[in-house]
Amino acid sequence: MSTQLTRSTHGRPAAPVRILHVGLGNFMRAHQAWYTEKASNADEWGIAAFTGRRPLMAELLTPQDGLYTLITKEAAGNSYEVISSIVAVHPASDFASFIGYFESSDLSIVTSTVTEVGYCRRPDGSLDLEDARVAADLEALKELVGKEMELGSAELSTAPAKILAGLLARRAAGVGPLTILPCDNLPDNGSAFARVVTDAAREVDPSIVQWMDENVSWATCMVDRITPATSDADRDECEKVQGYADASPVPTEPFSEWVISGDFPAGRPDWEVAGAQIVEDVEPYEQRKLWMLNGSHSLMAYAAPILGHETVADAIGDQVVRGWVQKWWEEAGSGLQVEWEDYAAALLARYENPNIRHLLAQIAHDGSQKIPVRIAPTLINQRTQGKLPVSAVKAVAAWMLHLQGYGAPVVDKSADKVASQLNDNATKNAEVVLNYVAPELSGDAELVTAIADAAEEILSFVKE
Repeated sequence: MSTQLTRSTHGRPAAPVRILHVGLGNFMRAHQAWYTEKASNADEWGIAAFTGRRPLMAELLTPQDGLYTLITKEAAGNSYEVISSIVAVHPASDFASFIGYFESSDLSIVTSTVTEVGYCRRPDGSLDLEDARVAADLEALKELVGKEMELGSAELSTAPAKILAGLLARRAAGVGPLTILPCDNLPDNGSAFARVVTDAAREVDPSIVQWMDENVSWATCMVDRITPATSDADRDECEKVQGYADASPVPTEPFSEWVISGDFPAGRPDWEVAGAQIVEDVEPYEQRKLWMLNGSHSLMAYAAPILGHETVADAIGDQVVRGWVQKWWEEAGSGLQVEWEDYAAALLARYENPNIRHLLAQIAHDGSQKIPVRIAPTLINQRTQGKLPVSAVKAVAAWMLHLQGYGAPVVDKSADKVASQLNDNATKNAEVVLNYVAPELSGDAELVTAIADAAEEILSFVKE
């Protein structure tokens, strides 16, 4: 009979909470929590993690004292490791605890994985003050300015407002500086997050902006580790091999890269022991990952399901899709500042790993936020050089088809901004999508025609 995975039977004693994480999911548990577990000073750095909108992860991990099994899936077989760095798990609704951590002098770092959509940004990067949830949160905070004791009772739904509430409480507690380190797949994520939180501060209480300038360090990072959703097979496998029940193991690949820049005035784990890179400038690595990996993921996520594929491994095994991906790497790679050929070769091997079941439908979520940052830069670079990129065009065309109901189901709260304008006119549809993805290229008739033609080409493989 299997045992329950708990701190008393497995793992190590809980470390004091010095890191707060927003948006607990598999991605964070496969990189940040793992790197923290591997740090030589791990016994000094515990993580308190808060879920996103759904409380499921808290319900699964709390009985396990935050422990879980990292299943590293290699082509030759799997390895298993209990991760103990998460010492407390809370649902997002437990806002009193969230504020309590911010008021603690032990808290040194706040991290987040809220995805691109969680930044609540306008196209220019500013906070979307017209978003109904943002507006409601800011109004709620305005009513609590000067009533810091009541901040824990606030009911907030957006990440910028939650972080601002925490900073208001921290200023009132007078407990010193900290670092905020977003870990989302977004260019210059530290500055991007700083902007929306600062915009929120100016709306709620402008006096805190100077305090933030003096006490909050906004770090930036790039994370590269493919992490599929947990399946029942993963749970069954873990129990069979390890001999204990784990309600939420995390499957991941052997490859892992975490590149970080920024200041940590209150200290940090020595993540370098696990292989993290601390650099002056993340951008070159960030661009390579965002364009090469995330960009090819988006291309496959929208095009390959139309051809009948379900996973990345399935898609890359199709010579047609494989050709599109390799052409994309050439187009994106030509605009990079760092080596990309070996990185592309490594990506190909990672995609072919039969033990990683990475669902294309999962990757396809929130395309309205992803396509402009993953695909548009290469599209613009290529057009600036007078070139008509084949696979960049296909990615845009595939997303257009996705919005029209082809391939993976649409899971994207902002999709209707584009989808509502689409009809039976392929050329007009291409214009609408191009204007959204890369407004700088609006009016490029040759590109519009190419997008419409690429959509027809993708559909032709279905007809065959």
